[in-house]
Amino acid sequence: MGNYGKSSFILLVSATAFMANIFILLLFASPICASNQEHLRHRTLYCIVVKITDGDTVHCETREKSKLKIRLYGIDAPEIPHGKIPGQPMGAESTAALRYKVFKKEVRIAVLDFDRHKRIVAMLWVGNRNINIEMVKEGYAEAYREFLKNPYRSTFVEAERDAQTAKKGIWALANYERPSEFKKRIRSQ
Repeated sequence: MGNYGKSSFILLVSATAFMANIFILLLFASPICASNQEHLRHRTLYCIVVKITDGDTVHCETREKSKLKIRLYGIDAPEIPHGKIPGQPMGAESTAALRYKVFKKEVRIAVLDFDRHKRIVAMLWVGNRNINIEMVKEGYAEAYREFLKNPYRSTFVEAERDAQTAKKGIWALANYERPSEFKKRIRSQ
């Protein structure tokens, strides 16, 4: 490939990347969650889950081969080890439960927001199953009260209450520590 061929190829790759960024911008630039509205508006996407990061985060790929990092809305799962930072009890089990539910499956993503790590915050559905709620009901995650909004708040809190009463998963632990408290404690050491 001569100089003309290489520069054409680089121009084509740059133009493709630019168009992909414009598509993502148009898809997500409009307000997704308005603070003065009773109900959250959302966009729906479909993708195949290709990686499970932990009990509340997945990576997926759309039919167009776009890669997305999804943080499950309304839940906080026990931490898993990261390098020298230890994990929490039930962190591996929570990750395994999410993997069993969604890995290599097509999921419907109801996009609700973006977090400070630029992840899509969403409800994850497999068929008519709300995976976020299942994780809380089964004790693999807690309701993330600090970020829950209506109309979802009561559903998540009720699911957590049921799991606590039944002593499922994290609620069976003698000394359960919230993931948010665990992270604060580890950072302060």
